[in-house]
Amino acid sequence: MTENEIIKMAKKAGMITLEGAVNALGKSVPLDWLIDFAKLVAEKEREECAKVCDAYDNGRYSNAADLCAESIRARGQIEQ
Repeated sequence: MTENEIIKMAKKAGMITLEGAVNALGKSVPLDWLIDFAKLVAEKEREECAKVCDAYDNGRYSNAADLCAESIRARGQIEQ
């Protein structure tokens, strides 16, 4: 997930105003915090998706499952 994608989604969710990023209490927070948080959420979601692939590593689909999990985990390296 790129910073531009994060900002676009945050605007759509009403988390960014003309004054900057806003937390759940309506207080301004640095935009960098919002971006860092979104990247952590994306990293956690990628790992959970990769674990689903790992669960299919039962011999029959092991190569495809390994490739799938590896590709999902690699997305974090590409997006930074």
